[in-house]
This record gives sequence, C-alpha cells and structure tokens, in this order.
Amino acid sequence: MKLIFFVWIFFFICVYAQETAISYPDIFLPIQSKKCMVSSQESRATEAGLQVLREGGNAVDAAVTVGFVLAVTLPRAGNIGGGGFMVIYLAKNKEVTTIDYREKAPKTATRDMFLDKNGNADSEKSCHSYWAVGVPGTVAGFAYALEKYGTISLQQALKPAIALASEGIVMDADLSNTLRITKPRFQNCDASMKVFFKPNGDNYEAGDIWKQPDLAWSLQEIATNGQKSFYQGEIAKKIVSDMQKHGGLITKEDLLAYQPVIRKPVQGTYRGYEIYSMPPPSSGGVHIVQMLNILEKFPLGEWGHNSAKTIHVLTEAMRLAYADRSHYLGDPDFTKIPVSGLVSKAYADELRNKINMYQATPSAKVKPGNAIFYESNDTTHYSVIDQYGNAVSNTYTINLNYGSKIVAEGTGILLNNEMDDFVAKPDSPNSFGLLGSQANEIQPEKRMLSSMTPTIVLKEGKVFLVTGSPGGSTIITCTLQIISNVIDHRMNIASATNAPRIHHQWYPDELRLEAGISQDTIDLLRKWGHKVLIKDSIGSTQSIMQTSQGLTGASDPRRPGALTAGH
Repeated sequence: MKLIFFVWIFFFICVYAQETAISYPDIFLPIQSKKCMVSSQESRATEAGLQVLREGGNAVDAAVTVGFVLAVTLPRAGNIGGGGFMVIYLAKNKEVTTIDYREKAPKTATRDMFLDKNGNADSEKSCHSYWAVGVPGTVAGFAYALEKYGTISLQQALKPAIALASEGIVMDADLSNTLRITKPRFQNCDASMKVFFKPNGDNYEAGDIWKQPDLAWSLQEIATNGQKSFYQGEIAKKIVSDMQKHGGLITKEDLLAYQPVIRKPVQGTYRGYEIYSMPPPSSGGVHIVQMLNILEKFPLGEWGHNSAKTIHVLTEAMRLAYADRSHYLGDPDFTKIPVSGLVSKAYADELRNKINMYQATPSAKVKPGNAIFYESNDTTHYSVIDQYGNAVSNTYTINLNYGSKIVAEGTGILLNNEMDDFVAKPDSPNSFGLLGSQANEIQPEKRMLSSMTPTIVLKEGKVFLVTGSPGGSTIITCTLQIISNVIDHRMNIASATNAPRIHHQWYPDELRLEAGISQDTIDLLRKWGHKVLIKDSIGSTQSIMQTSQGLTGASDPRRPGALTAGH
C-alpha cells in the first residue's frame, strides 16, 4: 500500500514539473518535450507570447508581442518610450543576427550638457529632467523585427497590449508598492500623476483595476498606422509638443531620423559551446566573451560552485573586463572599438597571467589592457524559443525604475532617462557607479553605452541556452554566472538561476555577494584582500535551456510576478 502511495506521489510531482516547465533536479525534468517556451518578468506578458506560439507564430512574433505587453504590465521597465537589443537565432539557416534599437542622443545634445556651473556632473539633469530623454527606439526595433523575421502583423502583435491597457489590469502588490515609493518623483509631472494615480491623487492599491486609456490610444495608433505614427504621426506630434512645453531636446527631426541598426553579433567559444551576444553599443557581449576566455583555463568545475577559488577568479576576471569597459567601449558608429582584440583568446591569456591566485588585485592598480595590440577590427529581459527551433533573447530598458518618471502628455508613454548612460564627465560615475571615457561622451545622434547582454548559447549548431537579465552594471556578471553555472557546474536552469550571485565592476572596489555564500568562504576571500559586502539581490534572469528531455526554463525568484511557461 505504501509503495502505491509513493508511486502516485512521484507521478504527480513529475506531472507538475512537466506542466510548469521549470527545471528541477534531473529526476524531475519534463517527461514530454516542450516544443516552445517563453520566459519573462511578468506573467501576462509570458502568457500573451505563448499564445502567439500556440497559434503558429514564431519566436520573433512572440518576442514583439511580449515586449508590447510589458509596456502595459511592467511600466517600471517594459516600454515603448525606451530602447534595447534583440539577439535572434534563425534555425533554417543556422544564423544569428542582432537588432540594435538603442536610444540616441537628440541632435542638439552637447558634451557638457549635464555639468553644473562648477563643472561637476548633475544627476538631476541627467536622470530627472526632459534633457534626460534619449530618442526612443523600441517601436522602430519591434516593427523592423516583425517585418524582417516575423510572420504576423504589427496589428496582431499589439492586440493583447491594447486590450490590457484599455480594459485594465488588476494592480498587484509589487506594482502598487513601487508606484507609492516613486510618487514623490512622479509628482513633478502632471501627466505621470494622471496615468499612475487616481484622479484625486490617491494611490492604486493591490486588487484595484488600473486602466491606461492614453497608452491604449498610442498602441492603437501604432497598430493602425504603423511605426510612422510614433516617429512622424500623431504620437510624434504629442511627444514633440510636450518636449517644447518643458524645454526638452527631442524634435520632430530627431524622431523622423531614428532607425534601428542590424549588427553582427559578438561571437566566442567556451568549453565547446558557441556564445553569441550583443555587440557595441552594448558592452555586454564583448565582456561576456572576454571573461569566459579568461575563465576557460581555470578548472571551475573541480573547484566547486561559489568556492573561494571560483569566486576569486570570477572577481578578478570581472575587475579586468570592467576596467577595459571604462576605456574602450562606446557607440561603434562614432568611435573605433577593438572588439576582436578584446574577445581574442591571446588577449585573455595576457589578462589571466595578471591574476594572483591568493591575493586580490586592488582596483587602483588595474588599468585597461592593451587590447588594440590583439585587434584584427530598470531594464527587463525575456527569452523565447519556438517550435521551429528559432530563438530570441531580448533586453530593453528605460534605464532607472520608471525611467525619467515623465509621461509624454496625452500619450500614456513613460519616457526613458538613458542620457545618463553617457559619460557626463570623464571618470565621473553614472547612476550605476560605472566609469567611462571619451568613447562614451555625449554627441548628437550617438547611442549611449549599455550593459544589456541578451545572449544565445549554441551546442553543435543548435540552441542550448537563451538568457539575459536586467540590473544595470550587474547585467553582464549575472549573465556570465548563468552560463558558467550550467556549463562548468552542470546545474539545471532552476538551480543556475537560484544560486547566490557575485558582482565586481572595478570601481567601486568592492565585491558584492548575495546572502547564501558560506562564512568560511567569505572569511577566506577577505583574507585574500577582497573588500566583501553582502548586498541585496542581484539581477533577475529569464532563461530557457535545451536538455535531452526537452525545453526547461526558469524565471528568477528575485523579483515577483515573473513566469516561464511552455507548450
């Protein structure tokens, strides 16, 4: 009788694992393959994307649908008033391509526009003013992706988002709380107060129905008239009018001139796997490959996950890569970036030799390397794999939580504050503490440097892993650790996602650790000279991995409301 009982318990656990499509220890992997999967930071967006796949759409169709829904349901990061990067794997030709729809500086932007009268960087200007807004690229990027690689119309892709904006969504506790916390900033903009709070100024509480009629109008305009509505039509007119009213820089010429760019992905190899990620103006792909190259000759698997040795060499690789980031990276249309040098195995050998295995290197003694010598030339992430073998890794952003906190009057569109990602002044940190050089100084129509790292990993020409994360300067290191966890430490994707993370970015010279790493390890790291700080959670990855049993996926538990689902 007991045997029958335990057989039934085992059966129900296996069925649950299959239905949720979340990766469990090997015994609980899906019995039947999931043909397609979506992993995003918000459940309604995941469900909308999965429905597109159920109806025969491909990964790009689903990705664009998810992106538009997130603009409604995850306003602190999802957007049509920002920009981002999309990495696409096309199974038919076994080809990887990328779409750069990053924001651009307005034509009238100037190098010193965010300095105060004393020549110091002014974060109020770069983060919380109309000058902080870069020319948005999301709508153009999504429209291009559908036109070039999709199978459904822009109108079809927008349908779920329009319905959710017009009919309303149930306000959850997380959204209500973040709006309440951000309210003092929203109060500087009447249009923002109209969108995010009740007519009398009261907060929306968990359980309330929240409607966004202005955003529904904007989305319907795009569905009816295409992207031209955003860049030269009725939406453009409202954005420009609002800019003129408040002394902003974006003009109708800026919007009309915006175009997404197709770029060749950054490519590398790691222990027999092929890594494809985003090239500049993202720094993510370059430094993911650079750090993996450094780590490849260390036996991380033998040392163990989050052992003192493993954390030490991860930290030193991060320190070296972020030093190079500060010096070399920017918009490749404006400055020459030694990408092939930075991602070369030979350069990694040189950097690896600088690592002392039992002593942290003070960041003050770490300078950018000579990559040219080797040269031959709140954000959110979601991942999609379709039933045809195609994949999309997409990260897009409006920068800080709720971007500039400014809604363009009459549109419901929350605008980014991506201009803060430029270097306001050399060696002056931005909001994430990142340093930069002239390569990332402000210039008209230039794309600001980013840390977004949408990544696809292949094994023998087929998709093995699709991953990425929000988190500002921590995005690159979060993505690095997901890759290392599944390849070096042979974790399933749920374990790889849940494992405690670390982060170092050269400056400030501190090693951030999440809770959960043993005290003995921490003590040893401090003995070796690391300035260890236990910090809040790092990142929020959304990942899908191919196993011999089928697709498995995991949404990061570090932020509420995410969902990975398959069909």
